[in-house]
Amino acid sequence: MRFISLVLLFFIFFSFTGPVTGQAKPGVSAHNAILIEQSTGRVLYEKNGNDMESIASITKVMTAILAIESGKMNEKAAASRKAIYTEGSSIYLEQGEKMLIEDLVYGLMLRSGNDAAIAISEHIGGSEEGFVHLMNEKARWLGMTNTNFDNPHGLDSDNHYSSAYDMALLMRYAMQDEEFRKVTGTTTYKSENRSYSWQNKNKLLTQLYESCTGGKTGYTKKTGRTLISSASKNGMDLIAVTLNAPDDWNDHISMYEWGFENYEMETIIEKGEFQYIPKGSDGTQTGFIHNDIFYPLQGNEITNVDKKAYLLKKKHDAPSDIIGKTVFYLNDIPISEVLIYSGQDNGKKQGFISEILSIYQKIIGLKNYG
Repeated sequence: MRFISLVLLFFIFFSFTGPVTGQAKPGVSAHNAILIEQSTGRVLYEKNGNDMESIASITKVMTAILAIESGKMNEKAAASRKAIYTEGSSIYLEQGEKMLIEDLVYGLMLRSGNDAAIAISEHIGGSEEGFVHLMNEKARWLGMTNTNFDNPHGLDSDNHYSSAYDMALLMRYAMQDEEFRKVTGTTTYKSENRSYSWQNKNKLLTQLYESCTGGKTGYTKKTGRTLISSASKNGMDLIAVTLNAPDDWNDHISMYEWGFENYEMETIIEKGEFQYIPKGSDGTQTGFIHNDIFYPLQGNEITNVDKKAYLLKKKHDAPSDIIGKTVFYLNDIPISEVLIYSGQDNGKKQGFISEILSIYQKIIGLKNYG
């Protein structure tokens, strides 16, 4: 008996004095859930994240970003008979009513107007079917491999599905757009066509979570509650998605609090002069990094980050000042990469190709990394 007591005391002692590895992962009510860091795309938490499921009105994130990118926000769309008779949530368009695409996007995102979704799709895509084609083309471009859109609003269809991970990729992309961030972060909006204001249905943004920066709700009886949201705290931006989640508000809050508690944005390389040994070479070379590179890490993960430098083969159309790249690894898995330049950043406007490469660097996490 004394031996058992000693074992129990030993266990209790080391349970409280041993190394801290972070809080237990959050429990969520959702059948599918994911939490990612926005700037890198790193998955921090996942539960059935790649399963193909119905997604309801979080579909409208794709509809909104396509509308914004169309350049037609200041054009007016006429509400068709099809639009006004679309079932479900509505901003109560009348047949023939003309409304700015900008207003329709706010009605789409804040009030989840299915009529607004159809009006947007018909004006921008020429037809709902034409717009759905654009949605699926965009999804393929973003690497949303478990996604197929069948409509612009998210009403149930056997051919309309996505995954929590794919929708996080979409939200991550959309949040890079200033106009989208403005729309999704708006709590109340008034159209010139209305005598009253629209209030945002996203209670995380309006009531429940002060760190929330945007999102979109969704619900159908068949699909259940779906939610996509974003939050910012302690210099880190996170995105959460839940599908079929009876307690979605609390799911998102618990995931966010866990993420902010357990991860920090660490600098894995600072801009400036960079000494490196290219792969296959024995000699040290000097280059320059033009931007600090950050990555979300927890605990002592920073000690497991390694890097390898590679020289790039010169091409006639490549920027002359790019001489290589450095790839960063966490536990031998690639997590990020940065271009190496022959000279320091002089503050001048980049050439077109250099600028595209810089943008690519910012979104490169879309198709990777643990």
